[in-house]
Amino acid sequence: MGIRRTEWHNTPMTHRILLADDHALVRAGIRNALAGLPDLEIVGEVGDGSSLEPALAQWQPDCLLIDVTMPAFEPVTAIRRIRARYPQLRILVVSAYDDDVYVQGLLGVGVNGYHLKDQPMSDLRLAVMRVLDGERWISSSLVDKLLHAKRVTAVTPLSTRQQDILRLLAEGLDNRAIAQRLNLSIKTVENHLTRLYRQLHVQSRLEAATHVREHPELLAHVSPEAETMFIEPPPSEQAVILVVDDNGRYRNQLRRTIGKIFPQTTIYEASNTAEAIHLAARITPQIAFVDVVLGDEDGIRCTRRLRLQSPVTRIVLISAYPDREFHRLGLEAGAIAFVDKKDLDAATLQQIIADAIG
Repeated sequence: MGIRRTEWHNTPMTHRILLADDHALVRAGIRNALAGLPDLEIVGEVGDGSSLEPALAQWQPDCLLIDVTMPAFEPVTAIRRIRARYPQLRILVVSAYDDDVYVQGLLGVGVNGYHLKDQPMSDLRLAVMRVLDGERWISSSLVDKLLHAKRVTAVTPLSTRQQDILRLLAEGLDNRAIAQRLNLSIKTVENHLTRLYRQLHVQSRLEAATHVREHPELLAHVSPEAETMFIEPPPSEQAVILVVDDNGRYRNQLRRTIGKIFPQTTIYEASNTAEAIHLAARITPQIAFVDVVLGDEDGIRCTRRLRLQSPVTRIVLISAYPDREFHRLGLEAGAIAFVDKKDLDAATLQQIIADAIG
């Protein structure tokens, strides 16, 4: 996608803003929201990562408003490079993703603020003004989440079973040996370790073992609440799921989450309506997750076509932009549910998929 120039009359002392989001509808909404702010000029817009750095060089903005999940854009690497090249540039991320690790990573490489798309437009205007004034902005719901994440990192309650597995891991045993020692299946050990890594905020066996050596108190006592923290995923038959979303990063995230809950599930991906219909004709998915905004396409129209192609497929519409009209039209088109992306966590996915596969 090329660079689009937005013609505004510039005035002295005006703050120059560059918008970067792969959805024209979202860019228009942001443009309208900021239209009433004084001394502010939106100098241009881009819709993908490959257009961003040329636009920064051409227009030299004071502030970049960016959705970091654009196509052809690797957030951490690119933000780090942009920050080094433009140290005075104010960077405000405007995103639908509220994962605390993701947010911390972007704050760590130099963004000045992180604003959630589901917040009121008045908050976005305030966020822009605060960032331009040199302050840091984080959406209020994220502040609580980030503070909670820090508390979890400091005190991580473990169940007896988790302590047993962690102790054997620290001794150097592999998954098979741990399973034999504790009379568990290898899959159960893998499920426990997945949760342990998340609780301890580590990425590997080596990091987990190091963490135990640095925090021996983890194995010293058992929290009663922790005994109920791990729930085995329910057994499932082979399920076929279709994910239709134009954002490859989100498809990958959703695929990983579903795979952890239902390891036997086969997941197919499509980025647009044509790909979705082609796949549905071949695989007859039991359930399809369809984004309402598919680039320049309409996810509600995609839902109608999927229903015609595969009447047995249960379709769930998902969106980062909650809207009652989208909800009404989606259900009329044949979707069984309309879910806000930020609410599509592991527990919700487990319930939806379990219902769909019986």
